[in-house]
Amino acid sequence: MRRLAIVIVALGLSVLLSGCAGGPVSQRAAEQPVSQQVTTTEAGHRAKLHTELGGLYLSQGNLGVALEEARKALSADAGYAPAYSLMGLVRMQLREEGPAEASFERALKLAPADPEINNMFGWFLCQTGRERRSLQYFREAIKSPLYATPTMPYTNAGICSLRLKDDKAAEDYFVKALRADGANQQALYFLADIAYRQGRLAAARLHIAERHRLAEPSAETLWLALRIERKLGDREAESRFSSQMRRKFPAAPETLHLMQGIYE
Repeated sequence: MRRLAIVIVALGLSVLLSGCAGGPVSQRAAEQPVSQQVTTTEAGHRAKLHTELGGLYLSQGNLGVALEEARKALSADAGYAPAYSLMGLVRMQLREEGPAEASFERALKLAPADPEINNMFGWFLCQTGRERRSLQYFREAIKSPLYATPTMPYTNAGICSLRLKDDKAAEDYFVKALRADGANQQALYFLADIAYRQGRLAAARLHIAERHRLAEPSAETLWLALRIERKLGDREAESRFSSQMRRKFPAAPETLHLMQGIYE
């Protein structure tokens, strides 16, 4: 779960335009995410361009340039919420929790109903040990009928529910994430993992098979598939997954566990 969970920064990196603050504002009318709105001023246009460019640099791991682009965006328009979101995301990656939270709070203060902002603030809270609080922001993001990617907050909420040891809530969120996007690979993996741990092996097998149909397997997904087949007693399938792990991921921790015979 650990490597797949990390990707969810990515689930917001869709454009890396998000933020945070005091509390969700559910009574506000639904509005299009600020980052998707057409800017009407020259300053706003420059801020949007720098923010989007910074998002690209951040997705490539170039934190220094991404931070500079965020600064340029805010210099162009100090009221552009997505630029504060970008700043928060960069600070989050730099493990500067205080400055990151301040940036997210400023973003959400400027655009409290923005679903992208609520989603990313929720993820920040989840990553900093405030999983239960994070869920209210994911739910706020989910409410927006104009949010183009509701699968993101559903998936994030599922991951944070797992951290709270609440499999039932997590499974519900992952099912809804799949309804929003049937190709959500993370949701499929986590549904397979939950089903496996609960002894629902047929369901686990179906979910992991669909995950492998959609994309190349990782060491993590192969390891889960192998253990499912081991419990089902299908030695041929178990051997097939074992061979793939040894061949494709010889240095992975999962492969080390396999070689040591540690299956749980």
